[in-house]
Amino acid sequence: MIYDLLNITVSPEDAVNKENLRLIAARKLRISPIKISDILIVKKSIDARQREIKVILSLKIGVGESISPKSIYKYSYQYGDVSSAPSVIVVGAGPAGLFAALRLIELGFRPIVIERGKSVSERKKDIALMNRNQGLNTESNYSFGEGGAGTFSDGKLYTRSKKKGSIRRILEIFHLFGAQDEILYEAHPHIGTDRLPIIIKNMREKIIACGGEVRFETKMVELLIQDNFVRGILLENGEKILSSSVILATGHSARDVYQMLYTKNIALEAKGFAMGVRVEHPQVLIDLIQYHSKQRNKYLPAASYSLVAQSDGRGVYSFCMCPGGHIVPASTEEGGIVVNGMSASHRGGKLANSGIVVEIQPEDIPDYTEKYGVMGGLKFQQYVENLAFLNNGGGKDLKAPAQRLKDFVEGRLSDSLPETTYLPGIISSPMHFWLPEQISSRLRDGFRQFNRKMRGFLTNEAIVVGVESRSSSPLRIPRNRETFQHISLDGLYPCGEGAGYAGGITSSAMDGEACAEAIAKKML
Repeated sequence: MIYDLLNITVSPEDAVNKENLRLIAARKLRISPIKISDILIVKKSIDARQREIKVILSLKIGVGESISPKSIYKYSYQYGDVSSAPSVIVVGAGPAGLFAALRLIELGFRPIVIERGKSVSERKKDIALMNRNQGLNTESNYSFGEGGAGTFSDGKLYTRSKKKGSIRRILEIFHLFGAQDEILYEAHPHIGTDRLPIIIKNMREKIIACGGEVRFETKMVELLIQDNFVRGILLENGEKILSSSVILATGHSARDVYQMLYTKNIALEAKGFAMGVRVEHPQVLIDLIQYHSKQRNKYLPAASYSLVAQSDGRGVYSFCMCPGGHIVPASTEEGGIVVNGMSASHRGGKLANSGIVVEIQPEDIPDYTEKYGVMGGLKFQQYVENLAFLNNGGGKDLKAPAQRLKDFVEGRLSDSLPETTYLPGIISSPMHFWLPEQISSRLRDGFRQFNRKMRGFLTNEAIVVGVESRSSSPLRIPRNRETFQHISLDGLYPCGEGAGYAGGITSSAMDGEACAEAIAKKML
């Protein structure tokens, strides 16, 4: 017999002790603890609003039988042989591309996945070189390669956006391919950069086993178009791959793809985006603020935060907060410095980091909009990344400019810097001075407001590191709301973050599935 969704509120210690949960559940069900053979957590969240932290659980209780985590799946997944099925080209092997490919297989189509970067295992080597400050491979880095940016920059699986529907299906597929059980019930699920590579590899192997194709170090340079219909793609090596359906899931860092579309007069739209810095605090300080105690209970996870403010008509907010994490080099072009954040599944590091970014609308950068038109936001991104490069101690390697947080807010150079997780190294720089004023002034104001919400946040124990410039795309590739096809190019399905329709792993994966379903609806 199975009892569904028994709701209990317990201490953090009881929440991780299955024997204690057994006793609590038995009392609530009025049965002997010995009769309970299995306990499955269905939902878990932490209530830290009061000084006494509580954990809220929903449980399945097995009496005389065991319970598989897959028993709480809401969907079924059938990946059959598609080796002889019609082909669909998927450009990009990030979450949008991989989930599009898997959904295509379920719907009876053969995906041909084209990825400019390397496989996840080979990609690790290039990332290791970046972390040792031994060079940047512009085709294989934290943004380009199998799994996309999310593989090596945290792997959080939650999203503020609810527009695309439930993320449950995405969580279940990650679990199906090897993610830990916790992602099925945690309020803020997180796989971690240490676990994602094997999951991504498992997905790729399933695509190939079903008759699909995955090609690495293969770069698309042009769409093949005839009479406003897509006919396929042209590769850098001169090879043509033909198909009447192309899912474009190249991510927001593939600037050459935007340039190719712009050159071919394929419609693009400028849109709002965000830029700023990474802020890094001692994790113990964030724990102290969030858990209202001198030391975090060992049964509680590393504390996180989510902050939003308004400054001079624009939003300032935290993005991709990484408890116990690392700041990583996310540049994709020579002459630019970009930083991002990640954390392993255990989130056990001594420092916490988060992107703190400022909303930017096209009218905020009139010089760039007037000169470059729809490409103005992209050019402004490049300009700020180049500023960071020129202010990293002589414009060389992947060192990043940095400043103590309070010094940044009060407008003074930092004489020294605390330890950091950014492995290529940091150098003291007057970021308050050289960051564009519309970013710098709003960041300073935002940090002051954050300190009123989290007393102690504004401290010189923390540093800002620059620049966090790739939190969102400055462009949208417009598509029909019903068919998901480009508004003027039949057969092109712009998808994910790079197309301007997603922000993060889960929303990109959901958008990939939606594009696959739109193709099936059109072709069947």
